[in-house]
Amino acid sequence: MRPRASSLALLAVCLLGVSAVSHVEEKRSQERLFLSSLGLSERPRPAGSHQPRLHVPSALWRMFRAPGNTQAQEGDPCTVSEYGVRGNIIRYVRDQGRPVSGWSSSCQACLEKQLFFNMSVLQPVELLSLAQLELGFLWKPFRPAELLQHPRALSMSLYKVIRPTLRGADPQANRRLLVSQSVWLQPEPNSVTMNLTPLAENWRKVGHNYGLILELLPLSTDSEELLPFQPGNALMLEPAFTFPLIQASLVVVSLNLHQCRSRQKRSAIHLHVTPSNVCKARSLYIDFKDVGWQDWIIAPQGYMANYCHGECPFPLSESLNGTNHAILQTLVHSLDPHSTPQPCCVPIRLSPISMLYYDNNDNVVLRHYQDMVVDECGCR
Repeated sequence: MRPRASSLALLAVCLLGVSAVSHVEEKRSQERLFLSSLGLSERPRPAGSHQPRLHVPSALWRMFRAPGNTQAQEGDPCTVSEYGVRGNIIRYVRDQGRPVSGWSSSCQACLEKQLFFNMSVLQPVELLSLAQLELGFLWKPFRPAELLQHPRALSMSLYKVIRPTLRGADPQANRRLLVSQSVWLQPEPNSVTMNLTPLAENWRKVGHNYGLILELLPLSTDSEELLPFQPGNALMLEPAFTFPLIQASLVVVSLNLHQCRSRQKRSAIHLHVTPSNVCKARSLYIDFKDVGWQDWIIAPQGYMANYCHGECPFPLSESLNGTNHAILQTLVHSLDPHSTPQPCCVPIRLSPISMLYYDNNDNVVLRHYQDMVVDECGCR
């Protein structure tokens, strides 16, 4: 008896283990299904504390907080009105280029910075609508007297790198000038924007993205006034001119047609939860922290998803939003309940939500997802 009892106990432990494993696998399967519905192949795992995250740009916050999320609620649900292009995904792709390291080897009075934006974050199904380069300049003079002198200006040149530069080769031979213009420096941050959509579309091809080179040259300033920048060393001399800090990002708007469908305008939701078992919308709040997604979802922290529950009794009243088929099915069920089931209580009107999140490359993404909130239920 004892060996048999021991075997039964071992079998019970094994069955519990199998049950636990199957539950975990089912949970993962449901997670993959939901992420797929959001257009994500896997759960984003941003670097988090391993490297500084890109802050959420104010423009994205404005679009996210706009009343009713203006992109999706009024007019075409797949048009980003802020940029005037078709799209339902907005990304701020972070610059992964090398930081400023010193004066240019080809121009002793110039300062160069490499810019690199990883376009592989776009899925093949996405159509690129806009790629806008945003360059922010923050000028912090070493001396207050600089602010009282005549305005400072920079000549800014942006080059496309067409191929890698071999050691000892002239880097200028591997560049093509895209744009050149002047930038006036001022104590308040200022920015410059450029449309790089055709170039970014080409970057999506494997082996075509070698980045950009940003070159800054002071105007009306003698090179003797400039103090070379040496990382890690203290500045022993006071320079007559200081270069601004540079922040670069690429605003990418794309369109996923599989997640773009016309729909009715969303109206105000008033859920009246009662003990009644009649089909109706019930309150359900989904907290992203409960499912362990708080590390990649920036906002919202959760949302009122709601769900449909209840019976579709005979006779179907007008308030149950039944179709002609559901009305006849209810009638047949009342005559022969064993052979014909009642109609099901299902969502008949849903509305979207917007989500801000970090992707695997720590880019900030704003997406508008349809059919996320149950507004109304009916018998079908």
